[in-house]
Amino acid sequence: WESGCKGITVYRDGSRSGVLIADKKENEEEIISKFLETKAPKRPDKLEAEVVKFFNEDAKWIAVIGLLDGRPYEIFTGGAEESFQILSFVEKGWVLKKKSDDGKSRYDFQYEDSQGYKTTIEGLSRTFNEEYWNYAKLISGVLRHGMPLSFVVNMVENLHLNDETLNTWKKGVVRSLKKFIPDGTKPPSNECPECNEPSLVYEEGCLNCKSCGHSKCG
Repeated sequence: WESGCKGITVYRDGSRSGVLIADKKENEEEIISKFLETKAPKRPDKLEAEVVKFFNEDAKWIAVIGLLDGRPYEIFTGGAEESFQILSFVEKGWVLKKKSDDGKSRYDFQYEDSQGYKTTIEGLSRTFNEEYWNYAKLISGVLRHGMPLSFVVNMVENLHLNDETLNTWKKGVVRSLKKFIPDGTKPPSNECPECNEPSLVYEEGCLNCKSCGHSKCG
């Protein structure tokens, strides 16, 4: 002040209304237009998991879905009789990732019985069909890299597989993942097949139309 210099004031964005207004819409559009790579969150050694039962044609199948912060992070699927029959009677547990003696990753399943005792089943993949296991690994990679669940479901639904049994399995995987889509989520294409209004949303795993009431589950 004594030397005649002008004063300087520093404002932090958002500290005062009408100052340094950011064009958020422009920033969002700029982000959307960019092709961004993602980095999957590091998998903890122990993940909470849910066991979902479904039918593949006439056979009983299971999906073990590992959850990170309540969101599907990985999925394992197999025939209930081919894999572990005990999983047909379990609804929740944990998937444990361990190193085998040969240095390869191994996934075990652990559950707690009604008396609070924990039982661990080693080698979750050892009797799962290898082809289904590999498809599940691909879907798991998409899940852990953050693709919105509604888009994951849409992607799996639109897989064109030659084997009819694989197509039935695909429908079971879709049903298993749909239950984790938050209510109110819009599908990639939300035009109702009944009234043609863009009003479809997920509610409890079902696609419901908010205009005419049309509903589709499974």
